[in-house]
Amino acid sequence: MQIGALDVTSALERPELLAPATATALGSWPQGAVVGVAQIDPGLADTAEFCRAYAVPLEASANCVVLAGKREGTVRMAACLVLATTRADVNGVARRWLDVRKISFAPMEEAVASTGMEYGGITPIGLPEEWPILVDPRVIEQPAVVIGSGIRASKLVLPGGAVADYPGVTVVEGLANPITQGA
Repeated sequence: MQIGALDVTSALERPELLAPATATALGSWPQGAVVGVAQIDPGLADTAEFCRAYAVPLEASANCVVLAGKREGTVRMAACLVLATTRADVNGVARRWLDVRKISFAPMEEAVASTGMEYGGITPIGLPEEWPILVDPRVIEQPAVVIGSGIRASKLVLPGGAVADYPGVTVVEGLANPITQGA
C-alpha cells in the first residue's frame, strides 16, 4: 500500500519501527498482515510537517488523542482517532459517550506512561485493552490512512476499514467536526 512519498513495508517484518505494545498488538491482530510501516524523520512526526514533507494528504492522516474523563472520583481513559482535517468533539460527543462529567486531553506524562508510547506517536494499536477507542467514520472511509506507530520515527499505513476491526474500537457518528479556515 503506497501513499505519498512514504517507503512502506510490512509492519510485521519491521518491529524495530514500532513501540513494543504496537508490535505485540499487530502480531496478534488478524488484520496485522495488511498494516505497513514507513520510517520517517522523528523531527517531522507532527501532522502538518509530516504531511508536507512526505506528500501525504491531510485527509489520509489520522491523529490519536488520549482522553481522561472523571466521574465520581473515578478516572476513565479512552482514545479518539480522527482525521487531521477534523477536530474531535471531546467536550460533547466523547464526554457523553464515556459518561463522564469532566473530560480533557490526558497530560503528556500520563499519556506516555499509560501507553508506553512516545508523545506525538501514540496509536490506537497497542493501547491498554480496557480503554475504549472511539473512531470517527471518516477514518474508516479512507482507502489508506496513516496513523502513529507508537514512536515518532515511523508511521503505520493501513486500510481505513481495517481500523473498525481493531479490538476495542467503536465507530462513533459525530465524533469529529471539520476544521474551518482560521480555526
